[in-house]
Parts: sequence; C-alpha cells; structure tokens
Amino acid sequence: MAERERAGDEARVVYRDTVRAEWVDYNGHLRDAFYMLIYSYATDALLDAIGLDTAQRDARGRSMYTLEAHLNYLREIKEGARVRVDVRVLEHDAKRVRVYLEMYSDEGVEPVSASEQLLLHVDRSGPRAVAFDADVLARVAALQAADARFAPKHAARPIGLTSPRSQ
Repeated sequence: MAERERAGDEARVVYRDTVRAEWVDYNGHLRDAFYMLIYSYATDALLDAIGLDTAQRDARGRSMYTLEAHLNYLREIKEGARVRVDVRVLEHDAKRVRVYLEMYSDEGVEPVSASEQLLLHVDRSGPRAVAFDADVLARVAALQAADARFAPKHAARPIGLTSPRSQ
C-alpha cells in the first residue's frame, strides 16, 4: 500500500507492506531477494507520486528503468513484520533520479535496510532515455526540495574489502 505522508514540513512517499510467509527463508528471516521486491514496490509508489502511475505510463508511453541499486542489510526481519519504506529523492537531472529508500520494521525507529537507486526515464517505444515531462519533473523537484536537509546514512558507499565498514 502506498501513501503520501506529511512529517513536519516534509511530504514523503511511503510504502507499507507485511512480510509474507513465502518471503522468508529456512531461518525465518526475510530472504535477501525480497528486500529488493519490497523496494521495487516502494519505487512504484514513487512513480505514482510523480505522475507516472500505470495509466500515465501507458498514456505517455514512458516509464522508469533501474540503472543501479545498492542494498544494505542492517537488521534481520521476520515473517509477519509490518514494514514501512520511506522514499526520498536525493538528486535528479532532466532524465534521471537518484533515490534513497529506508525500510523499517513494525514501529521501529532504526532502519532494517537501506537502498540507494538510480532510475532512468525512458520512452518505451525505443526504448531510449528521454527528459521528464514538465509536470513530472516539477513533482520530482518538489520531492527533492522536501528532502534537501536529509543526510542519508547509507548512500554513496563503495563496495570493497578495503571499505571503512570492513575494518
């Protein structure tokens, strides 16, 4: 279920779901692939919020493709947990948007996971990259402006054996 929430002066895209039995592994934990599934649904909520819901994607012949995704598993999460994903726009240009998503379990205040993704706006007839339509770009810009002071803890981090996390 997607929704728009107001938190103080910020308007934020939020997605909510529940960890289903078929999503857990032999340890009773959410399987790693299903974190990405939940984030994918949260990205759909973002598309709805910027004016690229299913009807508009079909009418415009446009969509968004994921170019890159980074995923941080921070805490385990189990079957039946209610999850909330906060979606934030970190930056954008005429054709791309970089988003940061944090997943929370139940009413927790610390994220169980975080993902950073780079999305590309495409004309599906090509497919080829195209600039956002003006109305969509305005919504993307408004979301970025609402999150301008947010400092993502798990964004722009390299993966490697010599990274600060592994020392």
